[in-house]
Amino acid sequence: MRMRKKKNCAVRMENAGRLLIREPAEQIGVWKHCFQNDNEIHVEIGCGKGNFCIGMAQKYPNVNFIGIEKCDDALLIALEKSAQLPIDNLRFISFDAKDLKEIFTPAEIRRIYLNFSDPWPKARHASRRLTSREFLARYDKILKEDGTIEFKTDNRGLFDFSLEEVPEAGWKLEAHTFDLHHNEEMMVGNVMTEYEEKFSSIGNPICKMIIRR
Repeated sequence: MRMRKKKNCAVRMENAGRLLIREPAEQIGVWKHCFQNDNEIHVEIGCGKGNFCIGMAQKYPNVNFIGIEKCDDALLIALEKSAQLPIDNLRFISFDAKDLKEIFTPAEIRRIYLNFSDPWPKARHASRRLTSREFLARYDKILKEDGTIEFKTDNRGLFDFSLEEVPEAGWKLEAHTFDLHHNEEMMVGNVMTEYEEKFSSIGNPICKMIIRR
């Protein structure tokens, strides 16, 4: 379902202050200046309304988080939620993930989170899936040598596709489950997204995988 347009979205986003990085390309290689520390950086691609990255930033105050979202109407919700909270280790970007190398240098990011990404169900659109080998190659250019990606979805078809792409792209599967909420080990420290709360509440199993370069 398409998100309803937010009234005065552009104006309200401009009021986001330092939470919104308006020229992310200017921060390439110097993201630590935004946070004024040398803590490691984690990125959520497709952060939506922000529940996950806000929760993670609260849970791990010594990690810097960047939420990337190309839908400004969703991003506005994340910005306005964050503005009400005492969070210093979170920033947001309105950006398309296919151009990540324009805003991050090699080895600048420790971890990437992909949560309930668009499945792009048609075969001809497979390269647009955020877990495709094309996108994994993009992530490879910005992650540290021991960097990881964590991916969650309720779409079994997308998850099976993703599992197949991992070795084809030269990555290693560190852990995976087809039913996250019944896997005690992988549930440790889990922060739910908006979609995870919705789908798990109606009994949809949540799949998760962790992969490493």
